[in-house]
Amino acid sequence: MNIGQKSTGAIRTLLRRPIPSSRLPPLLSRPMSATSDIKILRTVAEVRQWRRDLLVKNESVGFVPTMGALHAGHLALVNHSKKENDHTIVSIFVNPAQFAPHEDLDQYPRTFDSDKAKLDELGGVSAIFLPTVKEMYPNGIKLDRSKQVGAFVEVQGLSHQLEGSVRPHFFRGVATVVTKLLNIVQPERLYLGQKDVQQTVVVRRMVTDLHIPTDVRVCPTVRESDGLAMSSRNAYLNEEQWERANILIQALKAGEEAYLAGARSQKDIVGAAVAVIGDLMLKSENGVTLEYMSLADPETLQEIDEIPEGGKAIMSGAVRIGNAAKGERVTRIIDNQFLPRDA
Repeated sequence: MNIGQKSTGAIRTLLRRPIPSSRLPPLLSRPMSATSDIKILRTVAEVRQWRRDLLVKNESVGFVPTMGALHAGHLALVNHSKKENDHTIVSIFVNPAQFAPHEDLDQYPRTFDSDKAKLDELGGVSAIFLPTVKEMYPNGIKLDRSKQVGAFVEVQGLSHQLEGSVRPHFFRGVATVVTKLLNIVQPERLYLGQKDVQQTVVVRRMVTDLHIPTDVRVCPTVRESDGLAMSSRNAYLNEEQWERANILIQALKAGEEAYLAGARSQKDIVGAAVAVIGDLMLKSENGVTLEYMSLADPETLQEIDEIPEGGKAIMSGAVRIGNAAKGERVTRIIDNQFLPRDA
């Protein structure tokens, strides 16, 4: 079932949200020193040469793919990789195939200088892959899917529901770019975050079906102190919108509480979650819209009417925050919760 403060608060928001590179002070926005140990690789040929040298030495590679605007969630993935591999490479590439013509490709945060500064400070990163669109899509890529030509990867049966029901182009773009990146980097291990849970299921199936020799590691969602799942798009939220965005994690907690109290049906669990959002949605000036709330099998992503005895489920949802009629930017927030929590 898919159903469709201010001064001090502003300072708190500034501290916890990524700052676009154009707004960074000169010390932070200037190019990094040449003393950095991180290699910047811009072409496929450069990455393959770097990887070939490590293969000769039998040294392992962990890979963290990102679209930049790095936050603590990305850095946690890097730390996981550092613990398990001799080398870690991070890609920074805003993938146009994941965006529809009406979406925020041009406005998506691009903050390479601050991203690199964070990785320098963290330490232990061997390389950053920073390709251009031309490098990743040699024959070009149009945002309008009906006009795209060339080779693309689709994972049937896992891409049309949940996020795919709202963004039907999205998972073809994800599967295509991740396949390209894995083919280029050839890492032993790939690190993804649980926040994008459907993406992790899609990529795992793709890696299995295409016999890609990479182990997919899924790491826990990293959250702000108030519970909001970290996301590069959180930078779009103003203070009032940030507070509204927390309605999604509150809803998921309500669904989990219903589960812990003995509820096993989708009606009761999803109903408890939707009820939390419903009151806020009734006030149209709040600019909160529920896109979906789902209870699904964690492997097939098929909707389930009831969690079987000893079974597992993934409860996930998406909301839009912002009132377009008032001229506000509208930001999508997604999150999920496994039932039981340790599933």
